Amino acid sequence: MEAMTDQASAAESETPDIPGKPTSASRTTLSHIMTNADTNLLGTVHGGVIMKLVDDAAGAVAGRHSGGPAVTASMDEMAFLEPVRVGDLVHVKAQVNWTGRTSMEVGVRVLAERWNESNPATQVGSAYLVFAAVDADGKPRRVPPVLPETERDKRRNQEAQIRRTHRLARRRAIMELRERRVAEGFED
Repeated sequence: MEAMTDQASAAESETPDIPGKPTSASRTTLSHIMTNADTNLLGTVHGGVIMKLVDDAAGAVAGRHSGGPAVTASMDEMAFLEPVRVGDLVHVKAQVNWTGRTSMEVGVRVLAERWNESNPATQVGSAYLVFAAVDADGKPRRVPPVLPETERDKRRNQEAQIRRTHRLARRRAIMELRERRVAEGFED
């Protein structure tokens, strides 16, 4: 991924600025009713089913925001807060929280409600995903800056910047550790 970023940086210095897009331009909700086919041995919905819905919704948002293909680079902090059951109507709400030159963080909230009840939906999960925009050859391409509209959007943007700083620091620390171990003669 780092090589992709380096290649993109060189190309981006020659690219004019792209106009920004408001958060609302790509925000989306994906809804799906859970069936027996979605369950695990405990009778609740598989975490993997929820994760696929999260990735689908986040991918749609990333593609909308970037104006073309975007691929999942990472998923952070997938939290399952409550079990999801057969018959639950699941709503996956996603939006772009932050953009870099070629990448975007998409925040996702997962809500569930009983299909036959009028009670409000309950939050059952959340996740943060990073997508990289790519061209037809799979090379990184620039994305428009996200323009937060509300105070909540601004807070999410600031939190996303903190998560990005932590992701980069964690990656650097791991790479340094691996290089040290190789220098000390350890093979992984």
